[in-house]
Amino acid sequence: MTAPSDDPMTLRAVADAIVQRAADQMRDHLKQVASRLDPFPPFPGAVFAYGIEVEPPAGAVEDIGCVVLGDDGVLYELQLGLDQTQLAQGADAMSSRNEELVRLELPPAEFIGWAYRAVVAATEVLEQRRNAG
Repeated sequence: MTAPSDDPMTLRAVADAIVQRAADQMRDHLKQVASRLDPFPPFPGAVFAYGIEVEPPAGAVEDIGCVVLGDDGVLYELQLGLDQTQLAQGADAMSSRNEELVRLELPPAEFIGWAYRAVVAATEVLEQRRNAG
């Protein structure tokens, strides 16, 4: 076994590698958990989007909107809106509605907190299904 380095950059690099490994493992785990949800639930109030809302972890960045776990096990921001051009042309609100899942790109340390909250949300859905059936 080698002696620990006194170099601060080496110490930081080791910590970064540990966090990256944990984030990669959580990505794999999220995909496994999402694959257990068959059928995958539609997002409440959405017409086209499927996803489970993920509550923010403690200390989460406030500028992230509605985060959902997608059926592919990936975290997304659900963006809802209306096509103002279609509305101005007389289209109804339902047909001019936009639902877009935008993949979240988070630093590994931040991703771990969100991923854990996604696992909690998904396993709650699984538990509800188990208890209902």
